[in-house]
Amino acid sequence: MLARLIDAFFGCSHERLSFPLTVRQRSRRSPAASLTGTYVTCLDCGKELAYDWKEMKVLRSSKDNRRALGALATKEAA
Repeated sequence: MLARLIDAFFGCSHERLSFPLTVRQRSRRSPAASLTGTYVTCLDCGKELAYDWKEMKVLRSSKDNRRALGALATKEAA
């Protein structure tokens, strides 16, 4: 919790991001790519962030993550 508080004040803002990368299904996935299969990398600090290709935005909060998982579950069921 202390680390999250310090990151909130002094951490990276993740403004400079790479182009979205989609990982092949058979290859090993990072935690960011395991959510949607697509991720972007911060060019300043190197952190990988989950990316929603349909909405074309970075998933930064757990609310965004839950929404993306719900959409993927609906897509897979159809």
